[in-house]
Amino acid sequence: MMKKYITLFLVSFFLLILSCSEDTLDVVLKGSISGKVTDKITGAALENVKITTNPASTTVFTDSVGRFRLNDVIVDDYSVQAELNGYAAGFESTTVTEAVTAVVAFELSLANSDNNPPSVPILVSPEDGAEELPLEVQFIWQASDPENDELTYTLNLRNGSTDEMQEIVVGQDTTYTVSNLQLATKYFWQITVTDDTNDPVSSLISEFKTLTLPNNPYLFVKEKSGNLVIYSGAKSDTVTGGNTIPDFNVLQLTSENLNSFRPKKSNILNKIAFLRNSGGNTHIFTMNFDGTDVRKITGQKPVAGFRTEELEFTWAQNDSKIYYPHFDKLYSINSDGSGFKLEYTTSDGAFISEVAVPEFDDNLVLLKTNSSNGYNVRIYTATLEPDSEETIILENVLGAAGGIDISANADKVLYTRDIDGAQNSSYKIFNSRIFLYTIGQPDQPVEFETDVLIGENNLDAKFSPSEGGVIFTRVKNNFGAIPAIYSQFFDQQAQDDQLLFTNSFMPDWE
Repeated sequence: MMKKYITLFLVSFFLLILSCSEDTLDVVLKGSISGKVTDKITGAALENVKITTNPASTTVFTDSVGRFRLNDVIVDDYSVQAELNGYAAGFESTTVTEAVTAVVAFELSLANSDNNPPSVPILVSPEDGAEELPLEVQFIWQASDPENDELTYTLNLRNGSTDEMQEIVVGQDTTYTVSNLQLATKYFWQITVTDDTNDPVSSLISEFKTLTLPNNPYLFVKEKSGNLVIYSGAKSDTVTGGNTIPDFNVLQLTSENLNSFRPKKSNILNKIAFLRNSGGNTHIFTMNFDGTDVRKITGQKPVAGFRTEELEFTWAQNDSKIYYPHFDKLYSINSDGSGFKLEYTTSDGAFISEVAVPEFDDNLVLLKTNSSNGYNVRIYTATLEPDSEETIILENVLGAAGGIDISANADKVLYTRDIDGAQNSSYKIFNSRIFLYTIGQPDQPVEFETDVLIGENNLDAKFSPSEGGVIFTRVKNNFGAIPAIYSQFFDQQAQDDQLLFTNSFMPDWE
């Protein structure tokens, strides 16, 4: 009886060890490739054609009826090449899947004895297998022609997740840049070259993968499909003519089917707060940096006041709370949607349109208030406990003003103001400029010098994270003008404003 138990124990132990061992084995999935090679003109089968693949697998030759087969090919995407003396090489792309035979067919053309085809393009960049590439990629390749014929190139780019294929006719250049690639996506690319005499010649297929999550410090808004859509982006390191290339690493974060705007980033919480039209009102939502996990934060009171697109809120108290306006009142709410609280009420019933807070004083706020038509603007600092005005930054002026921000130490304030002092029923702004106010200093404020021209507006000014410069929107004052986002630094005002993002506005930089 004891021997029986020992035997059962040993058998069970052996099976357990075998199971654990099997779990650690890497299973290599394989399939096969088969096909046929014929003469393009006569249709005759071609024998002894050399068949190779990239990535490399095995090399075979066609039989007497032009057929070939490659067995035990590892699952992957391949470029299959057919070569025979006297014929131009042929290339076909295919995908090998587990236990399935991929079929390809070649129709080879006779090589032109008077004019030779171009060389097979060599793919230079990005390198095959490269990972964590930005969402804007520059493709570089090389090719030559024995007779120095003029060559024309086509870039084929396939999205490995959706199988969507882009065929881009590049022309004679050997570089091409593609923007707005998708996150964490494998792409396959191939270059085809033609001299307009011989059959086109295709390169091998190369692959790369985009980064999982870009380090995009900028947030902004674009108009798309009739809605406001939030994007993130970065500043390119590539400089042309003294200026960086704009629209780098642009990533769409919200759907064009919803109206989402005024993004505000929290690097502490790794969240983005933003406004969205919901149920006939405007509420605050949050999402991750990649646009996922969207949550509605406000519920009891929506964001409200003069013109929804003119309203601003802010992260506060080490990003544990959000302050936002509701007509003449300032409310706070915790970042998870709890803790709704009234923080401040204007003494004159004016609407609060914008709020900003310094980093190192939780009891101080910077407010911009106005009447129901957007004018009679006041910009001032106030304490929450007790409820009291502190420093008046701007009042008793005609025209529109706003775009407020305050420094970490609460000693400097940014705002914009229409120097024309225009007031009209359509709230049209004619010549808005950026002003810097230093609290406690005489002869304030000072206009921040930029390359703005007459008939253009600088709007939505915000300090850079280091407070060494400013980011802002510039747009002409005519109806339908296209806005853009620029930056300028305090110690470099002799230089041109740096264009960061075209067709964009409502910037946030953290």
